[in-house]
Amino acid sequence: MSRLRITGLTPLRGTLIPSGNKNAALPMLAACLLTDQTITLRNVPMIEDVRVMLDLLASLGVDVSPLADHSVTLRAKSLSTRELTPELCRRVRGAILFAGPLAARLGEVILPPPGGDVIGRRRVDTHFAGLQQLGIHIQASDHYHLRRKSLRGADILLDEASVTATENVMMAAALADGTTRIDNAACEPHVQDLGRMLVEMGARIEGLGTNRLIITGVDALHGCEYEIQPDHIEIGSFAAVAAVTGGEIRIPCGTTMTTHLGMTERVFKRLGVNWLWEGTDLVVDGHTALQIESDLGAAIPKVEDGPWPAFPSDLMSVALVVATQAHGTILFFEKMFESRMFFVDQLISMGARIVQCDPHRVLISGPAPLHGFRMATPDIRAGMALVIAALSAKGESVIENADIIDRGYESIEERLLALGANVKRENHS
Repeated sequence: MSRLRITGLTPLRGTLIPSGNKNAALPMLAACLLTDQTITLRNVPMIEDVRVMLDLLASLGVDVSPLADHSVTLRAKSLSTRELTPELCRRVRGAILFAGPLAARLGEVILPPPGGDVIGRRRVDTHFAGLQQLGIHIQASDHYHLRRKSLRGADILLDEASVTATENVMMAAALADGTTRIDNAACEPHVQDLGRMLVEMGARIEGLGTNRLIITGVDALHGCEYEIQPDHIEIGSFAAVAAVTGGEIRIPCGTTMTTHLGMTERVFKRLGVNWLWEGTDLVVDGHTALQIESDLGAAIPKVEDGPWPAFPSDLMSVALVVATQAHGTILFFEKMFESRMFFVDQLISMGARIVQCDPHRVLISGPAPLHGFRMATPDIRAGMALVIAALSAKGESVIENADIIDRGYESIEERLLALGANVKRENHS
């Protein structure tokens, strides 16, 4: 266990190189199970969730060879078991992503319930309904037992645009006989990135970036080398750091991010963030005061999340902290997870002017000077939001359960120190 001790009101400046996308890396690691050939992934974020996924792969018999510079080589030539380790599965939500690839490749998998952040009910029904239509039989008790005799293409309408369900079905369908059509598919940047990797492995996928995917199954997939795209959630998080600390941070994003950050840019600009593109570099200058842009007629504006290309739920907590430091009033409407907003009581204790209307909506009036406070993070994104709040607060803050932040943000204190933050990690039992 560890805690972060942060003294705020220091403007952060410098260049931040973004990590690879966490939510692309996890399904890509699972996808190595679809072939007996070598997969090399580059720009892998060395975060706790990735380490747990690598441990799960090793426990199945996959040859895992971490390389320098955030790369890893994987070969699932001979798998020694069809059963995943319960202790490891409890530590990462991404364990559910082994369902489709293992059932497709081996014909059977025993999967304990996955863990992950407690931000509301995170159902697996959509995963299993899609896999069942491909011919995979599922029994549920204290674990999930998946078996299949044959794998056949199907027309599948997902009952929700679930990212991980789309990824699970897409991976299994790549090896199914015939054609699979997935409607109401998720189309987030990380889903697109996984799809492009599968194509590099020999899969035949049409419609990436849309909510209809057409997958023509192939007999076998082969190895590949693939570089994971930058994490648009991390980029948005550090843009918020610059905005609330009065600093200036440059983030080299690459060509795809100018599109993938479109809705994030729109929301942050509505909060008054000075967001500037210099080529493919994002520069966020926090020297000017934040001013919330009202709706027409001076009406109170609203930020709400949703499936891509709407504003991502993973940035709601971060954007909410930015709003506490902006002039004006704004409503945040979290539609996807009923517990996402439960960390705001800690912001209120720091001096934020927030009314929590219900589990999904909070009203914020700012700016409110924040002061240091001792708090604990309930999930990855709330943890980063509390770090941002501490950086903008007067005095010292202590954030317990910092290990949770490590599951989504690589070397968070080292990267903040490099930007000039006053932050220290303390380990304790």
